[in-house]
Amino acid sequence: MADEKKFVKEITPQSEDFSRWYIDVIRKGDLMDYTPVRGCIVFKPDGFELWERIQAAMDQRFKETGHRNAYFPMLIPESFFQKEKEHVEGFNPELPWVTEAAGEKLEERLALRPTSETMIGHMYSQWIHSHRDLPVLINQWANVFRWEKRTMPFLRTSEFLWQEGHTAHATEEEARQETMQMLEIYREVVEQVLAIPVWKGQKTPSERFAGAVETYSIEAMMKDGKAVQAGTSHYLGENFAKGFDIKFLDKDNQLKYVHTTSWGTSTRLIGSMIMVHGDDRGLAMPPRVAPTQVVMIPVGPVKLREKVMERFDPLFDDLRSAGVRVRADLREETPGWKFNEWEMRGVPLRLEIGPRDVDKGEVVLARRDTGEKVAVAIDQAVEKVRELLEEIQENMFQKALAFRDHHSHLHINTLEELKTHITQKESEAKVAGWVLAGWCGEDACESKVKEETKFTSRNIPFEPPVIKKTCIHCGEKAQHTVWFSRAY
Repeated sequence: MADEKKFVKEITPQSEDFSRWYIDVIRKGDLMDYTPVRGCIVFKPDGFELWERIQAAMDQRFKETGHRNAYFPMLIPESFFQKEKEHVEGFNPELPWVTEAAGEKLEERLALRPTSETMIGHMYSQWIHSHRDLPVLINQWANVFRWEKRTMPFLRTSEFLWQEGHTAHATEEEARQETMQMLEIYREVVEQVLAIPVWKGQKTPSERFAGAVETYSIEAMMKDGKAVQAGTSHYLGENFAKGFDIKFLDKDNQLKYVHTTSWGTSTRLIGSMIMVHGDDRGLAMPPRVAPTQVVMIPVGPVKLREKVMERFDPLFDDLRSAGVRVRADLREETPGWKFNEWEMRGVPLRLEIGPRDVDKGEVVLARRDTGEKVAVAIDQAVEKVRELLEEIQENMFQKALAFRDHHSHLHINTLEELKTHITQKESEAKVAGWVLAGWCGEDACESKVKEETKFTSRNIPFEPPVIKKTCIHCGEKAQHTVWFSRAY
């Protein structure tokens, strides 16, 4: 028992230090490890499998909508960045450069890609000549580099994994439809697979992707009340087409520029999932993304283990045959130690079976999300497991939704009210959450909110819960209703 208590105490409580809690659970959950390279991590098997499952869910939907995968070089010539001025200005502080190779100085510096618009724009200019070549619907699964000064595993690292879609269209209408379609795919995967509720909306001009005409995002609330930008979709207009001379002859034999889009999500979705669902016991994995959905643990005296295993092994095989991702923990540690470890690692469902259970023809199922235990007949166990995994998935989404709604503040109308709200919550060591506020559209008002509160605009939601009438800073008529919060 002493060992079990010690195991739990090693996780810093969320209320004490949320960032320390986060590092504790991802290390003890065996998801990653640090490397000698600043800001770069190793994805251990469970951590990488989370990404593989996110990737599979995304990739299926991409292909269903006509997109295909390709791969482009990691190294990008410096001159490419000069072709779209706003783009290079947006990324220049984060770019790592290759200046030498094979012992010789390069004639032109090569950047490690922060994103691939420039390289892909160059290639599209070689591939697209006629309206018959359009649309081009390509996605890339890759790694990218943005040399971060402050890093946090999965959420913000110097190298991270992502997908980036890049499409070219004959008309603005088609490109805008593509932008919205991909944003909706992101919402669907994040809500349905990761059980994270999000707000879809448009970014303000100051938060827009460098070089885009419009940027749209899905935004998620973490348990410390901060926001994570969980995915973005950009309508780039003709900006990159003009920069890289991507033209086509239309049906009337007129030479025109294409309209392009780009859209991306990254491994920060793993960090978001951890921060949305984890608790002081450790990780909590939604079943649809969990590397292990069920852990089976034999209990009872070792001398009776053979009797237990006669029912244990066939049930394990039945679960696996039913498509359940199941693991058996047959280590020598005590059952209590194992229970704590697998709870900490976030496995959605634990299956216990001992001699008494065998005599009754039952197994015990324990839920990670509620702690509830239920006894079920062995011959009904597979069906019950599948049923509970769906219940857990939905319950985790609803819990996250309730938390988000509880910490979303709709009745703060002025900057002074916001500052008072933040001060009060901080004095009570409570979550400040998000604030829905009016904004007149002037950059100065948005900047003032950030300057005085560190709350940044997250997005202008498509379907806000209420419409705000006046600007939070100047008090003039609001042109937009905006979510503001602190963010990762």
